[in-house]
Amino acid sequence: MNAPGSKSMSSLPQTNHPYKVMAIYKFAALPDVEALKAPLAEFCCNRAIKGTLILAPEGINGTVAGAPEAIDALADYLFASGPFGSRLVGAEVKYSFADTAPFLRMKVRLKPEIVTLRAPQADPNRQVGTYVEPDDWNALIERNDVVLVDTRNDYEVGLGTFQRALDPHTSSFVEFKDYVEKHLDPNKHKKVAMFCTGGIRCEKASSYLLSQGFEEVFHLKGGILKYLEVVPEDQSRFTGECFVFDERVSVGHGLELGNATLCRACRHPLTEADRGHADFHEGISCPYCAGETAKHQAAAERQRQMDLARQRGLSHMGDAALTDAERRRQQKKAQAERSRRANKG
Repeated sequence: MNAPGSKSMSSLPQTNHPYKVMAIYKFAALPDVEALKAPLAEFCCNRAIKGTLILAPEGINGTVAGAPEAIDALADYLFASGPFGSRLVGAEVKYSFADTAPFLRMKVRLKPEIVTLRAPQADPNRQVGTYVEPDDWNALIERNDVVLVDTRNDYEVGLGTFQRALDPHTSSFVEFKDYVEKHLDPNKHKKVAMFCTGGIRCEKASSYLLSQGFEEVFHLKGGILKYLEVVPEDQSRFTGECFVFDERVSVGHGLELGNATLCRACRHPLTEADRGHADFHEGISCPYCAGETAKHQAAAERQRQMDLARQRGLSHMGDAALTDAERRRQQKKAQAERSRRANKG
């Protein structure tokens, strides 16, 4: 089921995949988060649901996966029958499907914020910017009187972003406040448009800008992922791939699996050019962590354990998701090659 009143996006057809994935966030007043934690964790564990859900007084955020019927039961628990009542109705919910388990364990965590900015004046439950539908986004960002800002971190921007977007060069979202103070002026920048991966950071960022006196603040509804899902590639203003926080690493238009991989030492996303660098060693190091010996040693040991497990015919923790992602990546490359040959013929 979908959440009553939720903004649900489904990027994959509901076929016979054994795992259904739910990504959710909602800014909502949850002053009783401590009482909500244990029942929610028990509900998920009793149904073999795995992943991470973050609860905070300002709302909920996270991604979980399980059998389709288990995820449907969780949706009912969150949006109708459980102790949340109707407080999560209208949440941003995205469903997708997987052939292998995306997560290894279930965690329900209590945090001060569901997305950390450390700016109490940024309260999406009180005020947020103007939502812009993906179909209307191109017209907005092509206006000369609009400043376009990518609110994501530098490693995410490096894989892909919108044309003309400003890069704050942040390594964490908490640094966004410093960027605003140094580079944006409410007296000069009358219209600011922002975007992020799925929309959650922009809700808080837009609330922060409004608290700082900016007059008109816009943000992409559903984030880059929604844009890539619904906007045709020949009309897109997004260049590159979008980093995602799971073993897919990146996606492109139509939410097709991207070509990026992760460095297993520093977790930095790697392009094909990065993998061709002299400092890249599969499973051990990459150009972004070339001088970090401790990380290389830990990664080398992990790689050794994985190799031993494969030699013994055993699966290493996390191997299934990695193998599945690589299999799909190779299938995509093969399909592209077949299309190229057909077009050439």
